[in-house]
Amino acid sequence: MNTRVIKINPENPEIDLVVEAAEVLKNGGLVAFPTETVYGLGGNGLDTDACKKIYEAKGRPSDNPLILHISQFSELRSIVREIPPMGEKLMEAFWPGPLTMVFPKADVVPLSVTGGLDTVAVRFPTHPVALAIIRASGLPIAGPSANSSGKPSPTRASHVEFDLSGKIDMIVDGGASHWGLESTIVDVSGEVPVILRPGAITKEMMEDIVGEVQIDPAILSKPTKDLKPKAPGMKYTHYSPKAEVTMVSGDADSVVKTINELVANHHKEGKTVGVMATEETKALYQGDYVFSLGNREDFEEIGANLYKHLRKFDFYEVDFVYAEVFAEEGEGLAIMNRLQKAAGYRRLDV
Repeated sequence: MNTRVIKINPENPEIDLVVEAAEVLKNGGLVAFPTETVYGLGGNGLDTDACKKIYEAKGRPSDNPLILHISQFSELRSIVREIPPMGEKLMEAFWPGPLTMVFPKADVVPLSVTGGLDTVAVRFPTHPVALAIIRASGLPIAGPSANSSGKPSPTRASHVEFDLSGKIDMIVDGGASHWGLESTIVDVSGEVPVILRPGAITKEMMEDIVGEVQIDPAILSKPTKDLKPKAPGMKYTHYSPKAEVTMVSGDADSVVKTINELVANHHKEGKTVGVMATEETKALYQGDYVFSLGNREDFEEIGANLYKHLRKFDFYEVDFVYAEVFAEEGEGLAIMNRLQKAAGYRRLDV
């Protein structure tokens, strides 16, 4: 398959390019497009065959649910069975934006989208290009991250092209994604909202709107093999470069000392080592490639850089990566969730 790459104005998308992308979707094809979180791989969310193509292109397990993307509030009622009051409040507060909600699904939504579940995950993005393409297609668009399954999510069109060129019909290049981490996912199908994947919309932000919000225990612990995921990313190792990633936690001096000792040992074996640090510590490390995620307290900056740097380690053919850890609160919970999965839950406490 020849994958066409088209550049589009991210703020004022050209209508002819939008229509061209929408036609591909309406005809059952796949289009990667930018959102404010990461690039999505779009297909007709009501077409079982199109959804099958998404799973095949990504190499994604079929029990890993997809997210349906809409472009206006009125589109929600056609794909969900009911909108619980908690969901209404969160929609009013955070849509459009980086929040996905899990609702009881309507019959029109195929089980191929939901991983066989009776619930469906829905998001209303804010990115002008995403909104224009969804609106022009007239469809709810299934849109997981546009990467090979298990690899770091793409924040640039070049990342998509590296993973999926020749496997999908079109890539719409709208520049770099702003947030750099996937949307928060919250299940509103029960009595109390439950966060299934942390993101830019934090537990604290939602609690200000609806009161109690719970966190699924699978977020920061290794999931069991028999887990049936209600949302993308709950069950499988994700966001991983080819290198073995290990998180290192402890007081700052001990972390630096330990990582440098590990780097020295790997160098004796002829291995190449990368380190993910912060602006405050990057000069202290002796790795072959030391990348700063940003200022330690700036979680938005760290989130925007995380996947980009994980992908760089593949480019430089690094064998081992050591990463500092962050506070598991606010947006830091999302950072640590992604790091845990990138590391396959390998963590060294020093």
